[in-house]
Amino acid sequence: MSATRGSVKPFVNFNAKHDAEVLRKAMKGIGTDEDVILMLLAARSNAQRQEIKAAYKKAFGKDLVKDLRSELGGKLEDLIVALMFPSTIYDARELHKAIKGVGTEDEVLIEILASRTCDEMKDIAKAYKKEYGSKLEKDIMGDTSGHYQRFLVILAQGNKEEGVDESKVEKDAKELFAAGEEKFGTDEDKFINILGNRSAEHLRKVFDAYKKIAGCDIEESIKDECTGNLEALLLAVVKCAKSVAAYFAESVRESMRRAGTDDETLIRIMVSRSERDMLDVRAIYKKKYGESLYNTIQEDSEGDYQKALLYLCGGND
Repeated sequence: MSATRGSVKPFVNFNAKHDAEVLRKAMKGIGTDEDVILMLLAARSNAQRQEIKAAYKKAFGKDLVKDLRSELGGKLEDLIVALMFPSTIYDARELHKAIKGVGTEDEVLIEILASRTCDEMKDIAKAYKKEYGSKLEKDIMGDTSGHYQRFLVILAQGNKEEGVDESKVEKDAKELFAAGEEKFGTDEDKFINILGNRSAEHLRKVFDAYKKIAGCDIEESIKDECTGNLEALLLAVVKCAKSVAAYFAESVRESMRRAGTDDETLIRIMVSRSERDMLDVRAIYKKKYGESLYNTIQEDSEGDYQKALLYLCGGND
């Protein structure tokens, strides 16, 4: 995936000092100019936002994120504050919140661990250690159990094999078939080891071979054989191996099509994909659901929060 598939790109005539002054003015005095804040920050890349933070502190001796928190409220605040963290730290924070909050937010663990690249995962683990003084792996283990826990720990290593090993494709497919469809009771370990350690390119070939042997998609077998969090994680890993953008198109659709919008998920996806692959997510969304992501967001949100989401979406298809 090339970095140019994002909807948010670096602002061309960027001047951090100028942006810091504009933001300060928008927050000073009576009332806050939300419009100015969201338009400016949504139109800057993450790296540029970090420079604005530094320029703001230098010029005014204040913490920009703290000021944004005190001036904004509700969902808009959540979204804007999320934009202000470097993406690796943002992911680490989301994981920490998911693990350390009341009950475990398994959806967040599954989404991040299934979709991030190996390099991203290694950086997230480092950032996690630095921010929280504990190891991501250790915290995951303290909060989960069984095969689900093992699979999360494997993914947290960010150590998948690279490329396609032609000699293993057929063997992997047969092992998966033998571990599931063919057997009374499922050999989860086989699923976890193959899906957790092979590259996406390799797995795509395995899934094709699996379909020929089993006569059905691997997703169908997983749904038949597994339940709960393990099932959800296996399915997410399969979907991401096939297409990360398609996985997020589906997730973002679900976040808005539930009874009541799941804004936490919506924000996390719009923020984390805005500089990675939002253009691909949008294209797949339109093709799959017959309406644009832009229009769904319009129907599903309102006010300044909606405006900010639409800026991140980057256009109507």
